[in-house]
Order: sequence, then structure tokens, then C-alpha cells
Amino acid sequence: MSILEPETREWLLANGFSVRTEAPWLEALTHGSFNGGAARANERDYQRLEFLGDRVLGLSVASWLYSAGDAPEGRLSQRLNALVSGATCARIARAIGLPDHVRLGKQAREDGGADSANILGDVMEALIGASFIENGYDTTRETIYGLWEAELDGDSGKAKHPKSALQEWAAGNRRAMPQYDIIDRTGPDHAARFTVRVSINNVGEAQGVASSKGEAEKRAAKAFLEEYG
Repeated sequence: MSILEPETREWLLANGFSVRTEAPWLEALTHGSFNGGAARANERDYQRLEFLGDRVLGLSVASWLYSAGDAPEGRLSQRLNALVSGATCARIARAIGLPDHVRLGKQAREDGGADSANILGDVMEALIGASFIENGYDTTRETIYGLWEAELDGDSGKAKHPKSALQEWAAGNRRAMPQYDIIDRTGPDHAARFTVRVSINNVGEAQGVASSKGEAEKRAAKAFLEEYG
């Protein structure tokens, strides 16, 4: 039976994970390639814990975002998607030194698996799943907040262009894509004013006014998200 390496146990503790029994942590750190395949070695790989950890991470971050202000649903969803993305999970995994502790098969390691964003992101979520099993939701949530502190306090998901954000909102809510129309243009060419209407079928519409068509579309998209997002 495998056991946690002492340095791995110390690393887990140093990053806020409370280790009671070793089995879930070994599972969380084990890639399917380890020992020629985790199933043949009578050890599970991280996939089941990743499934669980993904949900615990999403709920924890959603709760934080909800409590942090009064942003509308569209903006909350935009930030949530950025904060729990595979890229963010992998970035945090690298920051805390996770690559040194992933259990990979020889070929997978030689192929760069220890630096794979997909693998690191998945293992990060699996560790959250292991923490949930070992220590419950409240403790795991606080561990997540500690690990994600810089991301939560940063700009992840905030700086997206309003037109891109609106398009993602429409796709995420299974709505038609936004339709932009110039409904008015006034003034001479050197001082023109454009009024643009953006509409989404069966949702609503909003308008934006600016000195260029692009800026008017941007303002219209922003107004739409503020009204309906």
C-alpha cells in the first residue's frame, strides 16, 4: 500500500490542507498513468475527487462573490467562470508547488505531464474534493479562500470587454446572440453621434450613444448587462 511521502504531507499542511487519513490525498494526487495505470495498481486516480472538488470550489467562490457586493447575476457569473476555470486552478497549483507532488507514470512525466495545465487544474480540484471528504465544507471553504486570496482580490473576470461579456452571457443563458443596430446618427462627420441599440430576442434591448459606432455598441452592451444581466 502506498503512503504519502513526508515532504508531500508537509507540503499539504503548509498549504492549508488538514491530513487525517492518507487515502484520499493519495487518490487526489494520482494520475491515471501512475504505476502503469492506477486501476492495475489497485489505486484510484483523481477523477472522482476532481468531480467533487469542482462543485465544492464553485459553491465556495459563488458564496464569496455573492457576499462581496451587489453585482448583478451577469457579472457574478462572469467572475465565477474566470475564478474557477482550469487556467486559474493550474495557476494556483503552480504557485504552491503542486507539480512536484503529482504522481505520474514515467512516460507521462517525460511528456511534460507535471506542467500540464489540464492535469494541474484537475489535481487542484481533486485536492479540494479530498479536503471536503476529510474535513467537511466549512474547513475546505476557508482553505479555498486562503489559496484563492490573490485571485479573489484581483481582477479575474472583471476587465472583459462589454460586447464579449454580453455574448458570453447570451451563450451561457441559451439565448440568441446580441443584435446591434444603428438607430440614429447626428452631427457632421468630424463630430458625429451614433445611437446603437442592442437587442436579444425574448430578453430585451438597451441603447448606447457615443462619437463612434464601436464605442456606442460597447455602451449599449454595458447598459444591457446592467439592466438584464
